[in-house]
Amino acid sequence: MEKHKIYKTKSVMLSRKPRANEDDEFKTALIALYKVNNPHKTGDVPTEVLEFTNMEKVRIRDLNVSYYLEGNDLVINDLKSIDLGVDEENHKIVLRAEQEKVESRSGKKKK
Repeated sequence: MEKHKIYKTKSVMLSRKPRANEDDEFKTALIALYKVNNPHKTGDVPTEVLEFTNMEKVRIRDLNVSYYLEGNDLVINDLKSIDLGVDEENHKIVLRAEQEKVESRSGKKKK
């Protein structure tokens, strides 16, 4: 059964770290919450880091997501809030959110 919690945040970064215990079948999921978009570019620290041990997957529902090839993280920008459904028994997380639709960003392009 999923336990739900809602967080107000501008962006999230999804990543993973090794298994917390030898007995864990799966890795640990990290979900970092930020007050700014593109936190990997600004160096901002997260307002909160949520850690979920022994998780097989994170399902992302109906959101625009960016995957940056320089690292292993997924970034989801332009959020108002996220709704995390955590199902520890089935080792999964479902992430839903209220997201503003932004087609492009202004800013400097790398040469």
